[in-house]
Amino acid sequence: MEQEEKNKKEDVKVEMLEEETPIPGGVSEDKKQKKEKKNKKDNKLKEENEKLLEQLQQLQADNQSLIDKVKLTQAELVNYRKRKDDETANMLKFANQGLITELINVVDNFERAIKLDDNDLTDELSKFLDGFKMMYANLMEILKKFGVEEISRVGEVFDPNQEQALMTDCVDEMDDDVVIEVLLKGYKLNGRVIRPASVKVNSK
Repeated sequence: MEQEEKNKKEDVKVEMLEEETPIPGGVSEDKKQKKEKKNKKDNKLKEENEKLLEQLQQLQADNQSLIDKVKLTQAELVNYRKRKDDETANMLKFANQGLITELINVVDNFERAIKLDDNDLTDELSKFLDGFKMMYANLMEILKKFGVEEISRVGEVFDPNQEQALMTDCVDEMDDDVVIEVLLKGYKLNGRVIRPASVKVNSK
């Protein structure tokens, strides 16, 4: 009996202690608030990281665009220099064209003079003609040194880029449209035709 009463008293004490001990109601709410704050902080960091990533991608795109523009500008500059160099080279290459064209007319006169028949001339005129031939040969050497060459295509097919047909003739032994005779010599300067040859062309 005494033991039962003791057990009852102890149970009552335990119940009283449980009723008197306060339950910390704020503990679960504090954890929740901390979690929410942490989530907000994480979200904010995530947004900032995304913005920084977007800015980085934009900067990379801008950088690539600038690199492409620099490369394009460099390529244009190289092409411009090449064009200017070509123009300068051509200008120097054909700078003497006007003078040489005039000298060619002098060459024509020399050729007409040296075609005279030596047998019909006096000794004095024959010596004079020999001097003409020497001057003509000297002049042709000078012109050759400056890139002048004759257009002589007898026996070849007529080329309108190098020749002009002044006459036609019919020669059975030759093919059609072949140059039979050069009536007036043509000339090139460094590969460029400065005077087309006047020719007679075969026509059947």
